[in-house]
Amino acid sequence: MTKRDLVVRIANQTGLTQQAVMDVVQRTLDTITNELAADRGVEFRNFGVFEVTTREPRIGRNPNSPSNTVTIPKRKVVKFKPGKVMRERVGQLDPEFG
Repeated sequence: MTKRDLVVRIANQTGLTQQAVMDVVQRTLDTITNELAADRGVEFRNFGVFEVTTREPRIGRNPNSPSNTVTIPKRKVVKFKPGKVMRERVGQLDPEFG
């Protein structure tokens, strides 16, 4: 699903214009991004939690030439932990399908 698919689906369900829904979705995503960029987490009950963590420096290797190593510096990354409802719904998927 793309952002456009989400906007169309919400517009059809609510009767709002696609432009109005796009504005709300984009502002929501911008706000989440701004909070994470300010090193603050974002929590949506039953959906999940976005948090900023620090990934320690490590050694990386090119699979095509494993003798060459590269130091990957320490950096901040976004982690997502799904909420209970999402874990349960996804857990019901058939692992043999897809």
